[in-house]
Amino acid sequence: MKLSPINQRRFALFRAHKRGWWSLWLFLALFGLSLGAELIANDKPIVVRYDGEWYFPVFKRYPETTFGGEFPLQANYKSPYIQELIEEKDGWMIWPPIPFDYTSINYDLQVPAPAPPSGENWLGTDDQGRDVLARVIYGFRISVLFALTLTLISSVVGVVAGALQGFYGGWVDLLGQRLLEIWSALPVLYLLIILASFVQPNFWWLLGIMLLFSWMSLVDVVRAEFLRGRNLEYVRAARALGMGNGAIMFRHILPNAMVSTMTFMPFILTGAIGTLTALDFLGFGLPAGSPSLGELVAQGKANLQAPWLGISAFMVLAIMLTLLVFIGEAARDAFDPRK
Repeated sequence: MKLSPINQRRFALFRAHKRGWWSLWLFLALFGLSLGAELIANDKPIVVRYDGEWYFPVFKRYPETTFGGEFPLQANYKSPYIQELIEEKDGWMIWPPIPFDYTSINYDLQVPAPAPPSGENWLGTDDQGRDVLARVIYGFRISVLFALTLTLISSVVGVVAGALQGFYGGWVDLLGQRLLEIWSALPVLYLLIILASFVQPNFWWLLGIMLLFSWMSLVDVVRAEFLRGRNLEYVRAARALGMGNGAIMFRHILPNAMVSTMTFMPFILTGAIGTLTALDFLGFGLPAGSPSLGELVAQGKANLQAPWLGISAFMVLAIMLTLLVFIGEAARDAFDPRK
């Protein structure tokens, strides 16, 4: 698809912003690797060759009886018993680089948990003996997916609300602004904690709760663009030609309003990650045992004698948020109408 001249200019400006350009590629590379976390960090082999057949335990559960065992339970591929059964049939296994997932407990630690970094656990273990690097990879993925989902949905809601206020004005705008003033004055974090304490939180429940407040960040920007654009000549011409309000709003005015909206989205993304991390740190976030960066921060606070916990969480959050801020700066410069 060929870009319009103005979008080609924006892309050239974005690419000229070296810090933002390389931050985008680095973030996409890290996020792409995290999407394949099961192939990087897992307590199951990627491929098993047994008795002339191919098995893929990463994608499918196989009972112990599949490999000549006695019980119809899920096979424990780290067990010497299962490994001997596979080797008896001239079989072999290919393991991921990190032979732990985010729930795996290393029962062979030579020191009490949390154990320091070693050749087996590259970033050490947490206070339950789980591999920190595996939890960081899975935690990075769930944080970014959560933030992306929240950003996309809240952007749609915020753009629609701002468009309606700015285009119709009058009582619609007046009532909308009073509602925003009341809603934005509520202590968001405290309300999130109170609401999350009523039910067992999960990914979608937290997403719904945070969506109640995150949509407001784009309303003022879109509203201002629609207030300015509804009286421009091309809008009056479209109305004179009989075009409906919906078509005028979303075909003519919205593309101009999306310029300012696009510059805000990376910062909404960073805010969503920060809020999720704070809730997990306070214990009101994802369910217990979930791969969570906030829970890792809490473990670092509770185990000051294990600095690798706090350092790992800090470095992941710092790198992730810094990359997103640099991407946001490049997008802001690219969509700046003065350029």
